[in-house]
Amino acid sequence: MMDSVGMYGLCGCTAKSKMKCDSRWEIPASETAPTSAYSSPARSLGDTGITPLSPSHIVNDADPNVSEQQTFLVVVAIDFGTTSSGYAYSFTKEPECIHVMRRWEGGDPGVSNQKTPTTILLTPERKFHSFGYAARDFYHDLDPNEAKQWLYLEKFKMKLHTTGDLTMDTDLTAANGKKVKALEIFAYALQYFKEQALKELSDQAGSEFENSDVRWVITVPAIWKQPAKQFMRQAAYQAGLASPENAEQLIIALEPEAASIYCRKLRLHQMIELSSKAAVNGYSSGDTVGAGFAQAKEHIRRNRQSRTFLVENVIGEIWSELEEGDKYVVVDSGGGTVDLTVHQIRLPEGHLKELYKATGGPYGSLGVDYEFEKLLCKIFGEDFIEQFKIKRPAAWVDLMIAFESRKRAAAPDRTNPLNITLPFSFIDYYKKFRGHSVEHALRKSNVDFVKWSSQGMLRMSPDAMNALFKPTIDSIIEHLRDLFQKPEVSTVKFLFLVGGFAEAPLLQQAVQAAFGDKCRIIIPQDVGLTILKGAVLFGLDPAVIKVRRSPLTYGVGVLNRYVEGKHPPEKLLVKDGTRWCTDVFDKFISADQSVALGELVKRSYTPAKPSQLVIVINIYSSECDDVSFITDPGVKKCGTLRLDLTGTSGTAVPARREIQTLMQFGDTEIKATAVDIATAKSVKVGIDFLNY
Repeated sequence: MMDSVGMYGLCGCTAKSKMKCDSRWEIPASETAPTSAYSSPARSLGDTGITPLSPSHIVNDADPNVSEQQTFLVVVAIDFGTTSSGYAYSFTKEPECIHVMRRWEGGDPGVSNQKTPTTILLTPERKFHSFGYAARDFYHDLDPNEAKQWLYLEKFKMKLHTTGDLTMDTDLTAANGKKVKALEIFAYALQYFKEQALKELSDQAGSEFENSDVRWVITVPAIWKQPAKQFMRQAAYQAGLASPENAEQLIIALEPEAASIYCRKLRLHQMIELSSKAAVNGYSSGDTVGAGFAQAKEHIRRNRQSRTFLVENVIGEIWSELEEGDKYVVVDSGGGTVDLTVHQIRLPEGHLKELYKATGGPYGSLGVDYEFEKLLCKIFGEDFIEQFKIKRPAAWVDLMIAFESRKRAAAPDRTNPLNITLPFSFIDYYKKFRGHSVEHALRKSNVDFVKWSSQGMLRMSPDAMNALFKPTIDSIIEHLRDLFQKPEVSTVKFLFLVGGFAEAPLLQQAVQAAFGDKCRIIIPQDVGLTILKGAVLFGLDPAVIKVRRSPLTYGVGVLNRYVEGKHPPEKLLVKDGTRWCTDVFDKFISADQSVALGELVKRSYTPAKPSQLVIVINIYSSECDDVSFITDPGVKKCGTLRLDLTGTSGTAVPARREIQTLMQFGDTEIKATAVDIATAKSVKVGIDFLNY
């Protein structure tokens, strides 16, 4: 391999910056990671030679080349949750009607089955078998020895959030301990929803409904980083929802944004106000409009197989109280994560502006399950619980289902104990494993608040159940307190509590106690479907969120003219008598910077040789705004920008080519387009955060 000076010698870097006030020349730094604080990626391996022609600046472009060319008959949104999932749809000619999928077969007593559990079952040959309740019930009925051969996965979405180095090859672990590719599982799940939705649409239409008529929307947490969003898109491509050639057919929606969009439409009878002692569920005797609306909704619901919700084609009553510039917080508390988004209303259209970058963390209802598992480990021993999960995977699933329904019965004012049925195989296997009974283990454990019932149940006191919720709820409240300290958030009018975990009375009470004096706390009716319905509305009008905040600082590494006293000596590179500073972080956009939907970062690059067909530029990111060099602490290489010049040169290759690249950071995903200035032809461009 050629050394860096030789490599840069190929570049022919004679292009000057476009801005007259800055005469620097720039060359992207290399793609290798620094080996020490003073090592230079640029020295160890020059890039294949690209010269950026323009410095950092943002262009507000009224036409960001993202015009909708395709019209779709229907928008189908898939809320792919950690604990449960579902889909909903709306015909573009009838946008005020949102249809939530047919009732699912199966379900648990006392647990609403508007969505289905995010569980998937593969055969011993690793082929898709079933999803949701069907997967769970089939797995439950398998002979214990046979069950060990089948691959059963649940609550696997969190892997995309917790994996720092997510790739296309990331694995998931099934209940029997076997590994399977995450991409395969996500693709199977999305393909299942695609088939269910198309079948329902075809039944309604009375003829085969084509996938090309559907715009798909998939929801993800707002705190997910770009690799996880790209992973979900790749899984959707593999499932056949859309294709890279028709990428616009699929939209990635951010969960709290979707909830926010739906909350704008709320009528009084569709919400519960925690901070008000008004009539129950917002009803008042004079609410005749609301009552009529409810009757209309019920009439439609009875006359269709699907559940249908009417939404206002204007803003809802709650919105009429908001004025230009008013702020509100959406707290999306789901199974895996809690996502916080702060929006500001922009009138008259009611567009939304994100005021503070999405924050949150792994504080979903799964945290309560982990606490229960820790309690079981304390009583029966960690070694036994680990073995039981591997040896009796289906019985472990049964135990967690039993816990789930009791978990939903937890409430601040509850006085009677909650009984959790232990599967027979748990009692039996424990006796074989330890040589004594479950009852003996409970007596010996000194856990006073859990007793053994002669009916084969764990009897938990209400305090014991509430204690399982405490760490997760405390984390949510603490995170919200931090958020309310921010200047942008100090004067919010409303706090909307949404997501499946928002149904928990313990969480509702904690949020009310902590923030009821700061703002009005609203919970939409059917709170578990808020994101799903909002995602449909987002698919119908993706431009409703006009301004977002960048979660990270993004840029590339370049060479700048070396300035004595300003640049560190170890960054000096001398080439053909010219002194360069290596590894300079050329910023596209800063963390927490406001970016409008049509705003573009414009860059021009020229290839090292006119005949060069591929340009690969490394992208770096940081959580900090103040970044000088790509070797600074916290700066990571996070992806690549790939420009494919094949077929753009025409008959004669110009001596000097300029490739103008436009990057859009104001959408839910980072997007890019490029054009060869000499030929005015589009250049294939890809931003890759997974395979770099």
